[in-house]
Amino acid sequence: MSILTPVPLRRLKYAATINYEALGEDTDPDYVLQYVDIGNVDSSGVIHEIVEYRFADAPSRARRRVRDGDVIISCVRTYLQAIASIKEPPDNLIVSTGFAVVRPQTDVFDPAFGKYALREMRFLAEVEKRSVGVSYPAINASDLANISIHLPHIQQQRTIADYLDRETSRIDALIAAKGLLLDLLAEKCRALITCTVTRGLDPNFPMCDSGIPWIDRIPMHWNILKLKQIASLKSGEFITADSISDEGEYPVFGGNGLRGYTTAYTHNGDHILIGRQGALCGNINYASGRFWASEHAVVVTVNKGHEVRWLGKLLEIMNLNQYSQSAAQPGLAVEFIANLSLPVPPDLEQRAIVSFIQDAMGRIDAIVAGTKQTIELLKERRTALITAAVTGQTDIGGIA
Repeated sequence: MSILTPVPLRRLKYAATINYEALGEDTDPDYVLQYVDIGNVDSSGVIHEIVEYRFADAPSRARRRVRDGDVIISCVRTYLQAIASIKEPPDNLIVSTGFAVVRPQTDVFDPAFGKYALREMRFLAEVEKRSVGVSYPAINASDLANISIHLPHIQQQRTIADYLDRETSRIDALIAAKGLLLDLLAEKCRALITCTVTRGLDPNFPMCDSGIPWIDRIPMHWNILKLKQIASLKSGEFITADSISDEGEYPVFGGNGLRGYTTAYTHNGDHILIGRQGALCGNINYASGRFWASEHAVVVTVNKGHEVRWLGKLLEIMNLNQYSQSAAQPGLAVEFIANLSLPVPPDLEQRAIVSFIQDAMGRIDAIVAGTKQTIELLKERRTALITAAVTGQTDIGGIA
């Protein structure tokens, strides 16, 4: 067994330049740039979207130039660990000033190794340690430059980078496959719910045309009713941000779900909540017991003789967001939603549908939970592999 030699440490600023190039304010307003923001880079280093702008229309933070071999690392919201390697970018690729652009000095710091050196656990921990702020932690470029990185001999860096390229590619392929499985499970859930709430549980029921644009045929014995005939809809009540806290007696629900807690309540019982405003308007949530519904939620109170969860699942597949009114702030008109036509089975069938969906979803949810756990374990394995290789804990030379 070979004896592993400790990998020397060197401050980042002695191995790379940081934020070497930037667009000037005198840039031609018609200059077309391709822009990457922090939200476009995930924790695995993948850049998901590049947006094209004229300079005059681009965000003011669209200023950092990048070149082939650079590594970008988020200096704001550092907990996101948005770090990516730049490979053969177009000349007009620009990243946010929320990134530090690290450009390795290639005689001492190999760019292929750089993307791993900046993902080593000790380095990431030091970045978070030196970040300032609670909800929006940030580190400035000079503090980042003073953090040490493991820097073996240049040839060893290339050997490590080649090894990690191979091994992380295998792990990334497994993660991608698990992600595809999650997508397929989500699609299966939606298909199952759609079929069940629009066609029932017995495929032998006689069918008839529904007369509803988004449904073809429904069981003949079902009714077609307007939403307002089986439930009442009313917007929630205004509440100030100061009245909401992280802890409290009664939950506060807004248009996108739980916002926090408060000392009073507006509703009691089992209800459906429809998001009323914003890009996610039309999303469905549920609330039980005593709670406060804010003005951004439409509270659906289901009439006696109908099942809350059945109606909620039906509303989920209706994609209510499509009915939002175009404006600076998209929103749903309560009266319009209340007049939408729905296929309504008898009460006993509603109960059977709810029971069937809950059983099926329970089985699927167990698979989803296991798959997500596997993805997290693979990500942890990836991080540990990088750290062990970069810090010299793995004998790379002994691996074929």
